[in-house]
Amino acid sequence: MLGEPVAKPLIRSAGRGRSEHYRAAMTGSARTALLFLDVDGPLLPFGAGAPQAMGRQARPVGGNPLLDRLAPGLGARLRSLPCELVWATAWMDEANETIAPLLGLPELPVVDWPEPSETDEEDEWLGLHWKTRALLEYAGEHPFAWVDDEITDADRTWVAAHHRAPTLLHRVDPCRGLTETDFAVLDAWLRRRPGSA
Repeated sequence: MLGEPVAKPLIRSAGRGRSEHYRAAMTGSARTALLFLDVDGPLLPFGAGAPQAMGRQARPVGGNPLLDRLAPGLGARLRSLPCELVWATAWMDEANETIAPLLGLPELPVVDWPEPSETDEEDEWLGLHWKTRALLEYAGEHPFAWVDDEITDADRTWVAAHHRAPTLLHRVDPCRGLTETDFAVLDAWLRRRPGSA
């Protein structure tokens, strides 16, 4: 039934300092904004020629040819945003093991996705992304932005009806990945929220 709670995703943080900081953010002020990060599409664009578009030579990194599509400076741009970064990707822990070091990011909290449930069929009928309910559960009362290449208006409508804090569901073009335009939208939204830095 619409609005029924799902199994709460496990909140996991990697690294001691990061874990303490994250726990403080989650139990402290509800003003701390979260930024849920997808990997495939936003960070690793699918577009043919994407490595050339970023000024890099196509060469496999760590045996995975797609990793070369990580844009130089992407990690610094993400760290400059006034929010708490959280992996929201099917890569799960591998995002910390593989992606974070290449971007110069610390180990980030990871959303563990719940097992399939009775709401899956309803979500499919509503047109909701499989991550949507879990991200609302994870966010609790915190405002959040979510960058993904599969966000739809159905997700935006459902989140607006079920989450009291401000949200920004920002769809990224998977052929281009995160661009300066996307960062400008995220930065402006994060900085104009009441109580933000």
